[in-house]
Amino acid sequence: MANLGSSTIMLTGAGGALATAIAQELDDAGAQMVLVGRGDSLARAADRFPATEILDLDLRDPSSIEALRKVKVDTLIHTVGTWAMQDAQKATEDDYNAMFDANMRTLFHAVQGVLPNMLRQKDGLIMGVSAGQAARLSGPKAALYTASKAAVASYVLSLHDELKGKGVRGMVLYPMGAIDTPGNRDAGMSWDSMIDPRGLAKSVAHALTRPDRAHITEIKVYPDT
Repeated sequence: MANLGSSTIMLTGAGGALATAIAQELDDAGAQMVLVGRGDSLARAADRFPATEILDLDLRDPSSIEALRKVKVDTLIHTVGTWAMQDAQKATEDDYNAMFDANMRTLFHAVQGVLPNMLRQKDGLIMGVSAGQAARLSGPKAALYTASKAAVASYVLSLHDELKGKGVRGMVLYPMGAIDTPGNRDAGMSWDSMIDPRGLAKSVAHALTRPDRAHITEIKVYPDT
C-alpha cells in the first residue's frame, strides 16, 4: 500500500466515478484531502471521505481561483471534464465552449489557484486527466473532445518543463478507453471494454509515491481486453 501520510492533495471533480476511486486510494494511503466539487456529488464525497477542506466551486468561473489560493496543498489531481460525440460539421460554437470550458478552462483555473503556494514552497505536483484519443491525436466524431483533452496534456507537460526547476512537476493520466461509469453504461458501452476506475486510481497512487528522481510524467492505462 502506498504511503501518502505527509501529502495534502486537492482532488477536483469530487464525487465523480474516477475521483471517488482515487479518493479511496488516497484515504487508504493516509493522505490529507481537499475535496473540490459541486452540489450533491460533493456532499456524497464529503460524507464518505475525511477532508481538511470541502469547497463547492464551479471551476469554469474565474472567481474560483481566489478561493483555491486560500488552501495550501502539495498536489493537485484534476478530474473535472466532459465527453460528447458529434459530427464535425454539426458542431456549434456552444459545443466548442462547453467542451473547452469543462476540460481545459477548469484545469487552467485550478492551476492558477494552487500554483502560487506551490512555487512559494518549492514543491508541487499537478496531475491532469487526458484521454486515449488525445494520446493518439485522433478520434472520429470526437474532434472537439480530442482537441480539448490534447490541450490538457500539452498544458500539463509544458508546465512540467517550465517549472520542474522550481520544484513543481506535471503528470498526465491517459485512460486509453472509456471509464466504467454509470453514465457510460447508460450510453450503451460494454463493461468488458471499459477501464475499471479502481485500476486508474491505483496507477495514480503508485505514481504519487515515486521519488523525485524517478518522476512519472505520463501514465497510459488500457482496458484489460
